[in-house]
Amino acid sequence: MFPHQRRTRLAAVVATSSVLALTAACSGGGSGGEANDDGTPSGSITVLTWRTDRVEDGTFDKYVEEFKAKYPDVTEVKVEGVKDYEGTVKTRMNTDDYGDVLAIPGSVTPDQLPDFFEPLGDQAEMAKEYRWINDKSFEGKSYGIPVVGNVQGILYNKRVWADAGITEYPTTPQEFLDDLQAVKDKGIKVAPLYTNYKDSWALSQWDGWLGAVTADPDWKNALVEQDAPWTDDSDYGVTDGLLYDAVAQGLTEADPTTTDWEGSKRMIGVGEISAMQLGSWAIPQMAAAAEAAGADPADIGYMPIPVQVDGTFHAMAGGDYNLGINVNSKNKATARAWIDWFNHESGYSEAEVGLSPMIDGAVPAALEGFMKDVELITANPAPAGKESLFADIDTASGIVTTDPKYRLQIIDDARSGARTKEQIFDDLNAKWAEGRADAGA
Repeated sequence: MFPHQRRTRLAAVVATSSVLALTAACSGGGSGGEANDDGTPSGSITVLTWRTDRVEDGTFDKYVEEFKAKYPDVTEVKVEGVKDYEGTVKTRMNTDDYGDVLAIPGSVTPDQLPDFFEPLGDQAEMAKEYRWINDKSFEGKSYGIPVVGNVQGILYNKRVWADAGITEYPTTPQEFLDDLQAVKDKGIKVAPLYTNYKDSWALSQWDGWLGAVTADPDWKNALVEQDAPWTDDSDYGVTDGLLYDAVAQGLTEADPTTTDWEGSKRMIGVGEISAMQLGSWAIPQMAAAAEAAGADPADIGYMPIPVQVDGTFHAMAGGDYNLGINVNSKNKATARAWIDWFNHESGYSEAEVGLSPMIDGAVPAALEGFMKDVELITANPAPAGKESLFADIDTASGIVTTDPKYRLQIIDDARSGARTKEQIFDDLNAKWAEGRADAGA
């Protein structure tokens, strides 16, 4: 049987939507936090979070209580859970009112960071303590610190795969498709691969393959020099190609327009879904939902993506949402104290079965088996002066890979047969080449 078992988190993602079409918020305003004058954590702050589940279940109440016990001069920490985090916060950032501490939306490009967020320190110095800060750094300054690190793989139900006679991890995309077919051939009511099409943010989770397909930490930096990122053996080509093939071959849910994210947590636990492409953050959520449904949470497994380079599986590792400080905050000292305390003392990363953002942080027990089977890769930062080049090309091309719309179209075309995979790739490559030209790359 497979050497892994593992578990999950909630609806949120590290990317969605297009580049912020915002003007910089005026620096004279504020988020409503009570000011302090001597740099000591005190007064009140507002914290925005995408983790509405952890607000509702009282987890953040515990965090606030512990933080205030350490800093007794802090009178209030108001934690505001935001359901449509990316869309809602992006809109609020047209004003000064977007909290004191918040997760930096994925649609904020590097060159926009100084307009909306307070610098947290020199990138080189912070990199001695924290991992995965490069994405939220610009011109040598860091503006965000990730709350947890994720590794990227595929969530699956081990019992369903065992019942289908699958005893080894697939090592190629074709083997993965064959395994999905084996699940389908069992004749039971199981969606071999669930896309979560209706909750389209989940399609961004396929980005977890990028870099791991070629085992190249510079895959993204190389892309800005290429006119054709979608080929049969490229990171984008293999990733989006497998998604197309799975849909075209009838190996996904019967009607993607009726998928349900919250329902999918229970469904994979009870064996109505075979596999989903999700980061490791999803493991505890799925295990909890399985247990709540009377299923065995140990059935929730986590496998590497079905590609090997030189006989080795690879997995991308990176930060989840990064906490930043609203540049307009009136209480930046307390806001920074919250970020530091959250990363060092809250225990959040361990509780969420994720990797610590601290360089010397421990690996949670639920990921130890997975980590033994893969070689981790962390994406290298863009060269100095080119931090926004990928985003500039992506936007100019009209593809906007941070927006799930282009993968929704891939699924639509695969279902209808309106375009072949090759036609889709040709169109994407043509747009990318135009974007490079328009961005002066």
